[in-house]
Amino acid sequence: MDLGIEVILELFSKNTMEELFEIAYDNEAIVTKKSERIYALKAQYLKPLDEVVKFLQGKNPTLARQLCTENFLPRASRFEQLDDLDWAFGSMGMQDKAKHIATLYLEDLSDFIVECIDENFGFSRYAERLGQSANSFDEIYAHLQTETGFIDDIALRILELRLQKIEPKLVCISVPFPGNLYSAFRCAQYIKAHYPGLPVSMGGGFPNTELRSVSDKRVFEFFDYITLDDGELPVELLISNVLNATPENAGDKKFKRTFLLENGQVTYKNNATRGDYKQSELGTPDYSDLLLSEYISVIEIANPMHSLWSDGRWNKLTMAHGCYWGKCTFCDISLDYIRVYQPVAAKLLVDRMQEMIAQTGENGFHFVDEAAPPALMKAVALEIIKRQLTVTWWANIRFEKNFTADLCKLLKASGCIAISGGLEVASDRLLKLIDKGVTVEQVAQVTRNFTDADIMVHSYLMYGYPTQTVQETVDSLEMVRQLFEIGVLQSGFWHQFALTAHSPVGLNPSEYGITPHYKEISFANNDVDFADSTGIDHSKFSYGLKKSLFNYMHGIGFELPLQEWFDFKIPKTRVKPDLIQTYLEKEPNFDTRPTARIIWLGGMPLVKEQIKTKRGMTRTRLIMEFHDATEAFQITMDKGEGDWLLNTLEHLMPQQEKQFSYSKLKADFDSQFEEFELFWFSKPITVLKKHGLLVL
Repeated sequence: MDLGIEVILELFSKNTMEELFEIAYDNEAIVTKKSERIYALKAQYLKPLDEVVKFLQGKNPTLARQLCTENFLPRASRFEQLDDLDWAFGSMGMQDKAKHIATLYLEDLSDFIVECIDENFGFSRYAERLGQSANSFDEIYAHLQTETGFIDDIALRILELRLQKIEPKLVCISVPFPGNLYSAFRCAQYIKAHYPGLPVSMGGGFPNTELRSVSDKRVFEFFDYITLDDGELPVELLISNVLNATPENAGDKKFKRTFLLENGQVTYKNNATRGDYKQSELGTPDYSDLLLSEYISVIEIANPMHSLWSDGRWNKLTMAHGCYWGKCTFCDISLDYIRVYQPVAAKLLVDRMQEMIAQTGENGFHFVDEAAPPALMKAVALEIIKRQLTVTWWANIRFEKNFTADLCKLLKASGCIAISGGLEVASDRLLKLIDKGVTVEQVAQVTRNFTDADIMVHSYLMYGYPTQTVQETVDSLEMVRQLFEIGVLQSGFWHQFALTAHSPVGLNPSEYGITPHYKEISFANNDVDFADSTGIDHSKFSYGLKKSLFNYMHGIGFELPLQEWFDFKIPKTRVKPDLIQTYLEKEPNFDTRPTARIIWLGGMPLVKEQIKTKRGMTRTRLIMEFHDATEAFQITMDKGEGDWLLNTLEHLMPQQEKQFSYSKLKADFDSQFEEFELFWFSKPITVLKKHGLLVL
């Protein structure tokens, strides 16, 4: 079950919000101007609430026209930025604008809940502050000794109904983020109080990264087990241990990467000899128990990539376990979820996609890889095209040189609409230090290739990397400004560098010029405070970087000096104003690898013969008229070469089992004609290359 969506739907219902308004009034908790305004307008907030939620579930699309009118929904502080954002939805359409307005309305109500009912509530996370960098369990433990709050009670009521219905033998709670941690402990606490013999286990992203050295015994008052990394085998063994438990076999139990309490001590057990399941053996994710039709689709801010994350419902898949690059120095590359690289065969991946479409009725996919491998993306795209599937997908990548213009066209043809990738710091010195394996020039060219193929590009940007100077931060911003102005980046987000315990920087801090400030760890251990040898306070750049980026994403502010974004003095950039442009003007390499695969994505043309006699010589030429989705175009060539081309194009289609490499194509041409290179770079073939003749 997904307790999160069930709690949100219960909370943002007319009946529950009505009760909340009365509790806030009775407790005299309405003290700010914001909450006073919302309470004064409570009737207008309550009246459309159930219908707005239905709209965000995709069940009432006609409400969009009402939502976009000026005075349909009441408006409090969340709407103060709306005038600035109004034009941002010009290209996104009425449904998206209505979703954004409906989201702001729910966030106004969310602010009321935070101010008057529960300070820990968050629209998409709960008590996140309690989970972030919680080196000690003290604060969470103390919070768990207090009375449950209104939102806790909703969650526990829903949980109780499910426990009664299922009568489980084992409860596994996934904690992906700090914002899920407190609720997970509340649920486990409830189970221990009301079902004392029922074992409870925790897994997921938070324990995988933060709880690898947990030693506080109090954690195991709530959870019997904490499993790390891939969960299939650890949970299978837990099930076996729980179902087959007898006093006689208590000492023989096998565990995989599991913490538990043994003889009053926190003990890490990894005594199973079986290896983990390979990715190819895992089967297709099963969503059948989730309330797929009940999820709400929100647009919190007018960032095109952020709207992808929270708008619509994407089936989640991975192309490969781990990261094929696995070198970035800020990343947790010492941990199995990144270190152990296992790709999945393209045919098997597309089989899984088809199974999930049949089960969910949704044909949108988000590949959640650390970085999807280009070769596997190519194979998946070809398999999708070959099976003539209509799917929409996006993925996380590295901006590496293998993303050629032709590969990007292929990905687009298969349904790829967006990619996100880490530019991190737009500085070649720092990219080398990060061991990103890319240069700014390469990033510019790859983002251009995606943009030209009509695939949206989102870039993760970083500031405050160890030894980064103020000059490098300013120069990095100038590079980003140019990338947006030229139009090869459409979306981005700045993150301040965080030192994690399991990254190369965290494991060898002295090599990167930083001094970590370690604390005594008994609970969560991932983010580490540190001092940089430069002594720079990078946090002061946060507001200016984010403000400039917001403007650049909406196509404004490019002409302003960088100093305009900051309220303190910064040095002038040393980056030439046309640097990115010069990178993009470099001539591409026309050398084609003999093993490169040649693909024709278009259809077959309408053909006419044209006979011309000149000076007693009669020549037959073929006029071929091609049609693609947007236009028609013609090429003309001599009949001999034209007949060869027509025959060859059929063999180059992705549906054909037999693959044509560049060397095979050349050999076949040379067996009948001469000068393949002249033919390959001739005007007719150049036209075809623009319309779907790809070299991969």
